Amino acid sequence: MTTTPGIDRPLLLGTRRSELATTQSGHVADMLRARGLEVELVLVTTEGDTNRAPLSRIGGTGVFVSALRDALLDGSIDLAVHSLKDLPVEQPAGLVVAATPSREDSRDVLVARDGLTLESLPAGARVGTGSPRREAQLRATRPDLDVRELRGNVPTRIATVADGELDAVVLAGAGIRRLGLTDAVTQWLEPTDMVCAPGQGALAVECRADDAAVRAHLEPLDDPDTRAAVTAERAVLGALEAGCSAPVGAFATVADGELALRTFAGPREGGETFREEVTASLADAPDPLSAAEALGRRTGTALRTRGADALPGVGEVPQPADRQSSKETE
Repeated sequence: MTTTPGIDRPLLLGTRRSELATTQSGHVADMLRARGLEVELVLVTTEGDTNRAPLSRIGGTGVFVSALRDALLDGSIDLAVHSLKDLPVEQPAGLVVAATPSREDSRDVLVARDGLTLESLPAGARVGTGSPRREAQLRATRPDLDVRELRGNVPTRIATVADGELDAVVLAGAGIRRLGLTDAVTQWLEPTDMVCAPGQGALAVECRADDAAVRAHLEPLDDPDTRAAVTAERAVLGALEAGCSAPVGAFATVADGELALRTFAGPREGGETFREEVTASLADAPDPLSAAEALGRRTGTALRTRGADALPGVGEVPQPADRQSSKETE
């Protein structure tokens, strides 16, 4: 093993304390170790780990990342691994997402009693989720379900079904896979049925913008197709001026230089929903990431024009000054 050039000690990787977070961070650490680097995990407690109130009440945007970013800025750690869907859209001064490794499965999953699926759950079935986005889509698809707010780590949420407290829960499939719990899944929900959160299934590896040595080691971990896809998805949130707790979904794929983007927005209580499906070619674009961002922003603007502007959480995250004047025309 070697230390990072320019650093006379092991690389310090900050992570939340949950089993899923340490598993994800361990994956990135192993990628760096495979490149001959020595890496140590540093456990950091965030507000989202200690405050058990619903995310929509405590302000979901940033509650899982602020403490990690503070540790980066004060030099306590050299890099941090985040679930990309937890990151606010706007990047803080002094920090940069140096890598987005290849994405895990972005789909949501249903874990239900008796092997039930979303279609076969009986009327009145109790379904748990901590996500306004999932709640909105569940009620749009199955208004007869009893959707209940749920917090806790992945095993705890699954246990509510095994214990009979709930009939089903909806979770992110990426976390299920990373924890080796796929046997509990009774249905993988396709994007046509449940549009995922922007960035879901992807990781963001963040470091200080002026730390050239660490950035040089992180950049080879970046997957260009994942980066383009999540750039488009997060640009939808940016155009909507929405945080990660808004009832908004966005999912993009890149294949043969073609970017396809599917979006959803709708009220948590059910009712009229807003959806867009668009494509753009990245193959001939001078800057593929700028093209991906432009498509996402145009799509988010279209959703606002159609009525998504009235949804809770939309229009609540200020845009940076250099985008305020152009956001309606991009």
